[in-house]
Amino acid sequence: MRTATKQNRKNSNIIGLGILLVCVFTLGLVVGRSVDTDTSFLDITSSKDLDLSMFWSVLNITRDSYVDSSKMKKEDLVYGAIKGMVSSLDDPATVFLTPEETEEFNSASEGKYFEGIGAELGYDNGQVIVVTPLEGSPAKEAGIRPGDYILKIGDYELTSEDTVYDAVSKIRGKSGTEVVLNILHRGDLKPVDITITRKEITVPSITLEYRGENNDIALLKVSRFTESTYSEWVRNWDSKVTEIINSKTSKMILDLRGNPGGFFDAAIYAGDEFLPEGFIISKQSDGKDNTREYTSTTKGNLEDIEAVVLVNEGSASASEILAGALQNAGRAKIVGEKTFGKGTAQKIYDLSDGSSLHLTTLRWLLPNGEQISRDNSVKPDIEIKLTNDDFVRGSDPQLIKALEMLTK
Repeated sequence: MRTATKQNRKNSNIIGLGILLVCVFTLGLVVGRSVDTDTSFLDITSSKDLDLSMFWSVLNITRDSYVDSSKMKKEDLVYGAIKGMVSSLDDPATVFLTPEETEEFNSASEGKYFEGIGAELGYDNGQVIVVTPLEGSPAKEAGIRPGDYILKIGDYELTSEDTVYDAVSKIRGKSGTEVVLNILHRGDLKPVDITITRKEITVPSITLEYRGENNDIALLKVSRFTESTYSEWVRNWDSKVTEIINSKTSKMILDLRGNPGGFFDAAIYAGDEFLPEGFIISKQSDGKDNTREYTSTTKGNLEDIEAVVLVNEGSASASEILAGALQNAGRAKIVGEKTFGKGTAQKIYDLSDGSSLHLTTLRWLLPNGEQISRDNSVKPDIEIKLTNDDFVRGSDPQLIKALEMLTK
């Protein structure tokens, strides 16, 4: 669909969200992935500004004197030390993953089968929060909603010391087993216990259907901006765009609700489809006053189609980039609820033993220069919140409003 130049962008760009899918994985905006088989940079003997003798002293004392030393695993001590170092940055999006956690992340970000409750988790003001339950997931069927706070998992009460990965490790489990979550719905005063039966889950990245009286309004649902590779996501996107063009429709709804992010380049690629040449889609800042602009390159294949964009609190990172770009350009109206507010991007370093470091390396900005944050997320042009009755009835007033706007 688009030019080779665009498809040949490095497929290492994912927007890191520090969101963890309880099936289980973290997603968000990723802006780079590299394999670090050479770990010489970790050689502490070459460090001139750090005295790590205390670390070695504690490690040796622990190995030699701990009462249950026979149960102690050397790799657990190392992984624990690294996790502690990373957590000292006080950045929930910067994480170190063990080989097992890395494998889960890779599988889930590719949409492969996994077992769990089907909910994306994040971190907000020291508490584990539900970013969004997946469509058709056990979590959504049980009544889990975007913005829910998880207070307890079974009998375990979460504290500010617990990370998102700690929560996930307690929530995940085999298909057919149950987990009880103590949940505080946003706006409620009293928490409730919700029992969820885990099951096998697959997550398609993009789906397309048609709505309206004459089935003449395309409904493009983008659940994430990832596949196993960036090029695979592009092929999937292109096939759906081709179908929309061939349908001769002049109207569409882009549904980004519950989309936690993915490849940064995928968000730029999608934005390019909607915009004329020369529009700013996003900006990146490296924290050193270096800013890079990403602009639309050619006439977009969807440029002449009237569009409405749906967002909610589960829309984060790459989906916020796309929604914010279309809103800033006056290209589409935004309907729904304010987005999650994730304005940083992570680079993934794959380490030699199968573990990985997800490190925040960039901040991304809206075309107008504003940085997205929890306090400054993308706000809809038309705000429509889902009520408790909507959840119970399975009603979707946000989608209904979008359809109304396109049928006037």
